[in-house]
Amino acid sequence: MPISIRLPEEIEHRLNELAARTGRSKTFYATEAILEHLDDLEDLYLAEHELEEIRAGRSHLVPLEDLMRKYGLEN
Repeated sequence: MPISIRLPEEIEHRLNELAARTGRSKTFYATEAILEHLDDLEDLYLAEHELEEIRAGRSHLVPLEDLMRKYGLEN
C-alpha cells in the first residue's frame, strides 16, 4: 500500500544521503524505521489506554504475588 509522508528538510536530506551512500532506496529505510518502531508505538498506546481504564475504574490491577501464586511461580 503506497503512502506519502512529509519529512522535515533535514531528515529528508539525511535520508537521501544514506540512500545514496548505501545504494538502497529511501523506501527501504523508511520501511525499516517503521518496522523497527511500530511495536514500541503500539505498546506505548496500549499502555496509555490501559492506564486510562484503570484510572477511570473500568479495569483493575492484580498484585504480582497473586499471579505468581495462581500459576505456581512462588519462591
